[in-house]
Amino acid sequence: MEHRELEYVGFWVRVVASLIDTVLLMLIVMPLLAAVYGRGYLDTSIGAVPGTPDLLISWVLPAVAVIAFWIARQATPGKMLFQARIVDARTGREPGAGQCIGRYLAYFVSSIPFCLGFLWVAIDRRKQGWHDKLAGTVVVRPARGGVAPVVFPEGDAFPEPAGVSRHSPRIEKTGGKQ
Repeated sequence: MEHRELEYVGFWVRVVASLIDTVLLMLIVMPLLAAVYGRGYLDTSIGAVPGTPDLLISWVLPAVAVIAFWIARQATPGKMLFQARIVDARTGREPGAGQCIGRYLAYFVSSIPFCLGFLWVAIDRRKQGWHDKLAGTVVVRPARGGVAPVVFPEGDAFPEPAGVSRHSPRIEKTGGKQ
């Protein structure tokens, strides 16, 4: 089923959203690491993870934060700035927790080799990276015109009545004919 009110989110928008998320995470992670290890930690390049706090703060905390945002809001703050959200590629509904966790783990697959799985977004018809394909997700936003409509093969993207979902699944249009 086509959804002309939505469009796939392309490569450059996703790159900028990812950079915003990275900066936000660094604003949280770096002070925590400095608090645990002292300011000298930030001045040196240590090749390996020096201890459990580093592993928890540098790897586990960001993973939990990103997955929590995907589950709660279908997007990280960077994607939210562009009104982008992650949805199930077949139905257009919110992705399940398992899909969100799988999508995050699939980031590691997308990064090998040479981040080709992320670059794939630039050439894919549905703008899916390898992590999206593996998790069965797409990233969409309100249509700005001039692009192919989003297609969800297994039906209506928004079949639930308002109030049933954790958030309103519709993106409201502003201005123009409704």
